[in-house]
Amino acid sequence: MTDRPLLLLDVDGPLNPYAARLPRLRGYTTHRLHPANWLARQRPGSRRHRRGLRVRLNPAHGPRLTGLPFELAWATTWMHEANTMIAPGVGLPADLPVIEWPELFAKDPDGLYWKTRPLLDWAAGRPFAWVDDMITDLDTAHVAANHDAPALLLRIHPGRGLREEDFAALVSWAEGL
Repeated sequence: MTDRPLLLLDVDGPLNPYAARLPRLRGYTTHRLHPANWLARQRPGSRRHRRGLRVRLNPAHGPRLTGLPFELAWATTWMHEANTMIAPGVGLPADLPVIEWPELFAKDPDGLYWKTRPLLDWAAGRPFAWVDDMITDLDTAHVAANHDAPALLLRIHPGRGLREEDFAALVSWAEGL
């Protein structure tokens, strides 16, 4: 553990711009992966099950992320598979800490994004930046009211993924601590 703030990384949206309109995005490579959570929702033997999930990853993201003044951790439904399937494609270490969600896609009684409460528990009062495509104003308000340390919730457009302005925002926020 370091004194650096946490950078909590979602995969789908920030690293895998799954909603991109173009079939080929500059700098991205396409991978066919078979994550367990996704496979469990496919019909065994179906074409999708055999081919795998299409994931677009930018190999330049890993060096950019490791160069930031943060301690990186996965905050994704990919959980430990992010280290084995995503990390090699983006150039991240294969041993990043992982938030293990108590229940995937759990309905929150107050309408928060299902990751928000477990993520706050996992951060355990440390400063953090969280990049995800599903963060809402409600989540931002909840974190501000219930987390004593600084926090940046950075919503990433799922059609664009992490961009230069997002990296700049992360650096600016970290330098301002």
